[in-house]
Amino acid sequence: MTHSSDEHVATTGGPGATTAGHEATTGGPSRRELLRIGLGVAVGAGAIGAGAPAAVANGPYDPTSPTITVKVKNLSGPAETGRFGAPWTDLGIPVRCPDGSMLFVCGDTFGGAEVGAPDWNAPVGLRSGSSDLGNLRVDDVVRGDYGISLVEEPHNPVGDTAHTTAIPSDAFVVDGVMYMHLMRGVIYDTHHTDFWRSTDNGRTWEYLCQWPGDLHGGQFQQKTYAVADDGYCYVLSTVFNRDVQSGMLLHRVRQDRLGEPDAYEPWGWADGAWRWNAPAPTTVFGTRRWGELCFRAMDGKYVLTWLNMDPLSIRAMVFPLPTSDLTRTLEQTMILPGNPGQEVGNLVAAPYGGFVVPGSTFGNFHIVVSQWYDPTNYRIMQYRSALLS
Repeated sequence: MTHSSDEHVATTGGPGATTAGHEATTGGPSRRELLRIGLGVAVGAGAIGAGAPAAVANGPYDPTSPTITVKVKNLSGPAETGRFGAPWTDLGIPVRCPDGSMLFVCGDTFGGAEVGAPDWNAPVGLRSGSSDLGNLRVDDVVRGDYGISLVEEPHNPVGDTAHTTAIPSDAFVVDGVMYMHLMRGVIYDTHHTDFWRSTDNGRTWEYLCQWPGDLHGGQFQQKTYAVADDGYCYVLSTVFNRDVQSGMLLHRVRQDRLGEPDAYEPWGWADGAWRWNAPAPTTVFGTRRWGELCFRAMDGKYVLTWLNMDPLSIRAMVFPLPTSDLTRTLEQTMILPGNPGQEVGNLVAAPYGGFVVPGSTFGNFHIVVSQWYDPTNYRIMQYRSALLS
């Protein structure tokens, strides 16, 4: 699939874009700026230091004891993935492939000496031949029909400094078929999103469909799918822009109709009750500034992990049904921002992401956390936690 710069106004030069160029395009700060803003707020409040406690949430339904989280390993970096031409990457949405390997679907990925180098690809697939949670190690990179990128993304220029890109929001498997959802547009100014599938363990991808970026007020841009055992996928979505308030919408779609936009049924409040196929979806979690999301069916329940922007943290919620009242569900904070060089326990300098690793249980809960605070500290990492369920 090809795009002209007119029909595909996609994400900016990302890590390498200048602030002035980004503001001229979107009116908001860059991804790097947002991470620094979040970190700066925490530091300015005196929340971060060498002796900071383990993470706790701060809402009305917070746990009464800390959530214990520890780092397992770096999954990317010059030592881990440099030999594959991908020393600098982020997101790393993990999906267990039908052949038993683990694919990490990454966003803006760079070769060269640092983030912003000319060798820029997105999205990118890094593969671990093992899906064992205790033995994840990238030993291959998926090179599709367009070089290292999984699907075509020409990084078209937009204005003086911005460029297009393709940012994944989710990847998952249904009945042996892999699916991937991408956000296309100048970063935090999504033009449209598109949906792909693979029948060869993520090696090649087939285009299915797309949605306009302004659908449901933009709150259908960043999607994440929970594959249920009732024949449906349940889809949570928000605006893809960390700097604006967004509701969180819930849809469901039959697993045999994933590539049909008209098959997505909204959950909403209508005629005095909540119901499917409401005239319009209703936010299920008020409004917040949302970062990355990950929604999964697991051990007979559902889990949502997300990057919370205010205060900056990576959190999780466990609930019995997709339609549970999330406003009354326990929020468990797994990751807090820390200072470079003082990263211990669950303190991470400039954290984001937080995608659930397949094979996790609530007692042995693994997530992929991204980090970015300078041109040579941009990576994905594996963390282990234990959730109250």
